[in-house]
Amino acid sequence: MFMHGNRQENESLLEIHQVSKTYQTPSGSFTALRDISLHVQRNEFVAIVGKSGSGKSTLINLITGIDRPSTGEVIVADTPIHTLSENQLALWRGRNVGIVFQFFQLLPTLTVLENIMLPMDLGNRYPAGIRHTRAMTLLERVGIAEQAHKLPAMLSGGQQQRAAIARALANDPPLIVADEPTGNLDTHTADAVLNLFTELVAQGKTVVLVTHEHNIGRYISRQVTLVDGRIADGVQAEVDQLESGEVRP
Repeated sequence: MFMHGNRQENESLLEIHQVSKTYQTPSGSFTALRDISLHVQRNEFVAIVGKSGSGKSTLINLITGIDRPSTGEVIVADTPIHTLSENQLALWRGRNVGIVFQFFQLLPTLTVLENIMLPMDLGNRYPAGIRHTRAMTLLERVGIAEQAHKLPAMLSGGQQQRAAIARALANDPPLIVADEPTGNLDTHTADAVLNLFTELVAQGKTVVLVTHEHNIGRYISRQVTLVDGRIADGVQAEVDQLESGEVRP
């Protein structure tokens, strides 16, 4: 397992306090999250696991400010993002959180290099004159600098995901949120991507990864299991038994 020293002395980067989320549907109300509280420290690699419908995607949407809680608070890097306007959220998100998606979401008509530069252009965080150099440095960091001038469709799935990670790092956000980043990759490529995340954590980033897979214990520092919209206490022991083959009837 990938561990870090004396995390107790670090401050929380992400704080979720008694958050619930209810959606109104034609057939009535549906509560996706129920009274969730969660703290993630700086330089942690936390996996949020659970079956489809457990609330993983809803939780990620709240952490990234894509959606708002019905009740409770979401605080990222000391900012209560649930109180921000849409314009404030867009600016905050561009500078404070990098998002990595399962299907990469690279713009197909831009080169890989241009995809990496785009967040810097939109966020205006770095002077225009250094954005090209910074983008190339990020592509070197994720190991695909030689692909810089190709269109995304010319890259393999693993290379596209590495490009997506470089894009997520473009504005140097403290938090990286990855939503099923290995779900569209073969096992070998998925392992390489997870190793890259552990390297980013070692270099100072905080990573929250959402996955339906349970065999990631050697990469992460902590696992949070969601069941029916709640954080499940005691589920980890059951997961450990399944992974070790000690399944009891």
